[in-house]
Amino acid sequence: MRSLTKPRFARQLGPVLVFGVLTLAGCTTVGPDFEEPEVEWLSRWQPDLYGQLVDPGKQRATDLRFWWRLFDDPGLDRLIDQARRENLSLRVAGLRILESRAKLGIATSTLYPQLQQFSGAARYEHIRQRGGDVPNKDQSLYDYSAGFALGWELDFWGRFRRSIESADAAFFASVANQQDAQVLLAAEVASLYYTYRTTERRIRIARENADIQKRSYEITERVFKSGEQSELDLQQAKTQYLGTLATIPDLQVTLTKTRNAIATLLGRPPGKLPELDGRRGKLPRVAPLRIRDIPARLLLRRPDVRAAAWQAAAQSAQIGVAESDFYPAISLFGSIGLSGNSLDATPRTGLLAVGPSVTWNLFDHGAIANNVRLQDARLQQLIEQYQSTVLQAAREIDDAAVTVVRTAEQQRVLAKSVSAARRSLELANTRYREGYADFQRVLDAQRALFSQAERELITEGAHVSAVIGLYKALGGGWLEMSLREMIPAKTRATMRSRTNWGGLLEDTPRGSATKEQAPATGSQ
Repeated sequence: MRSLTKPRFARQLGPVLVFGVLTLAGCTTVGPDFEEPEVEWLSRWQPDLYGQLVDPGKQRATDLRFWWRLFDDPGLDRLIDQARRENLSLRVAGLRILESRAKLGIATSTLYPQLQQFSGAARYEHIRQRGGDVPNKDQSLYDYSAGFALGWELDFWGRFRRSIESADAAFFASVANQQDAQVLLAAEVASLYYTYRTTERRIRIARENADIQKRSYEITERVFKSGEQSELDLQQAKTQYLGTLATIPDLQVTLTKTRNAIATLLGRPPGKLPELDGRRGKLPRVAPLRIRDIPARLLLRRPDVRAAAWQAAAQSAQIGVAESDFYPAISLFGSIGLSGNSLDATPRTGLLAVGPSVTWNLFDHGAIANNVRLQDARLQQLIEQYQSTVLQAAREIDDAAVTVVRTAEQQRVLAKSVSAARRSLELANTRYREGYADFQRVLDAQRALFSQAERELITEGAHVSAVIGLYKALGGGWLEMSLREMIPAKTRATMRSRTNWGGLLEDTPRGSATKEQAPATGSQ
């Protein structure tokens, strides 16, 4: 970082020295040149993601931009495509790109004459004199003036260039933020979609178990009425049956809330979603994941990491803007004017004025130095936030990777457990009918089957959720989009009716979320 101490100049500067200083200053840009912060631990962080990293030559490449296609679910594909077009938060992110582009245009305009002003005036006067010692008199007068003024503060110290640099970095940050919004949206839609499917299946399992328990309840009721068994078996069967039925309304509430959450992401009011009709089978069986690229490289390509870096770059340039206040502001000015009136005895006046001007705040009592310190402190905060963002990204990748592996292991164990519970229920029913076991064994077996079947389903959902989380953590799911794609035609038409946007509403914003300016890819 540059020194924050105000430079000292001699009290009296001769013309030659002033000319020399200004000449040298013409190629000076004060303030630090930004370099992306180094993440010291990243070069040492080379995990294998719990066995999911493989030789890229042995795997079929899969584009991370469309990772959800691995589930082979057309319903999910349609939902995510619809969300990209209709999600309101994604539209706001696109509009913020427009906002940052306009700010960049404002900053760029400072390189040119800042004052280009025409002024003019015309006036009619009628003077009427009556009474007194002066003879009565009527007099009419016209006067007019017109002028053009030009003022241009030259960018000797790079103040305006640093402002443009800051606005440019802020623009790139807005692009990266929009791409990050795409990542979050795709993951959220997929997560809610499979939560909905999981809840559907939990309701189905609850109803199937309730049917089994109802049959047991009806059997015990008949046996009790015939006087062959005590009331205890009847009440126990009834309790278990009604307890299972009681779980269904709560699951239905979850189902409705999940559907409403999906509707919100699609920009729709709560209600039925035709896209959720149809496929109601098992959750997708995702093949063992294989990630092609190095996690550290994928991490640095995440849009939120890129946005954090661009925000720090934008703030870095603000230090140069603040430092430029230490030095004199040098401007060129000029004006042309014409004025006159209708009186015969007065001349018309023309004016031509051209020259330089210098303004220099010599005694600021530390205000400029403290402003530089303020900007530097803000930069360091953003650098620390960048480090925190990278660290959090690494944590998310590792957490999701281990969850994918462990839930897959848990699925295999629970599948065997459900099979054993189902066989146990068959044996308990047989032994009860033959009189070798009491009804409590049947109830225990039913309860175990219901519990294990639900655990298996919840684990399946957790595995799918972990896969989604891993692709989200790797930064997959974004595309470079034009503003035509980000902002619907109706909104663009409304904006054009208010403001002349030129071609900005049709452009593809330059910039990418990655250092390499290319989408991240993986493999499976």
